[in-house]
Amino acid sequence: MFWKKMKMLGVFLLSFVLLLACEKEPNAPIADKGGIVIYLTDSPGDYEAVNIVVNRVEVHRTEVGGSSDGWIVINDKPQTYDLLQLRNGATTVLGEEELSPGHYSQIRLIIDPGSHVVVNGTNHDLYIPSGNESGFKFTHAFTIEENKVYELTLDFDVKQSIFITGADRYTLQPTLRLIPNVISGTISGTILPTSAEAYVWTMSNTDSVFAYPDNNGFFKLMALPEGNYDINVFPENIAYKDTLIQNVAVVREENTDKGTINLIEK
Repeated sequence: MFWKKMKMLGVFLLSFVLLLACEKEPNAPIADKGGIVIYLTDSPGDYEAVNIVVNRVEVHRTEVGGSSDGWIVINDKPQTYDLLQLRNGATTVLGEEELSPGHYSQIRLIIDPGSHVVVNGTNHDLYIPSGNESGFKFTHAFTIEENKVYELTLDFDVKQSIFITGADRYTLQPTLRLIPNVISGTISGTILPTSAEAYVWTMSNTDSVFAYPDNNGFFKLMALPEGNYDINVFPENIAYKDTLIQNVAVVREENTDKGTINLIEK
């Protein structure tokens, strides 16, 4: 009886090893599939922290002719993002997944009520209308092709997204830009002196794009479609003049480095 059991166990183990050998590599490409990667970055606002709890990220597939395949989850692992840490070139992956080729029309974020802002050391909960139920939906048409990955940057504009709607009641109504990486680039530089406490601003189509330099004066304006831009530098320290840098060229998938920008005293 013992040897019979051992023989059966040996057959089972052999079958298990053969099954593992037949499985694909963890990161091997799947035929007839494409993929998407969504990166998150931030245009900052005047807060000490902005903690957004994202429960789920989805995309919506729409067939030609109007029929719909519905929502597809590309990230269902809840995670908290401090948007103010995603500045001046810092990004994080918000969602990634293999997708069937086809046409897609929307992106949806399901945001948890645990989201909050920090002002003067105090946490204030963010009121999120429908954020954790139907979610926030953003129209963005794109096509997934076989054996290609569609990369997209979601630029969250904190300044335009959070409103004080009552006595210390903060409401989140996300305002953001969705820019394909393949058509966009960046502009960077260093603003001196840092005591000027300057911020950098430009326009992308009808959208405002901001950057607040770090402690060393470095800034990076993210997800700018290829073209020419006027860069405005506004010091909050009134001892320095505003600065305008015109016709800065942005080339897709490249960074335009403006080097050191020295502000002039009044």
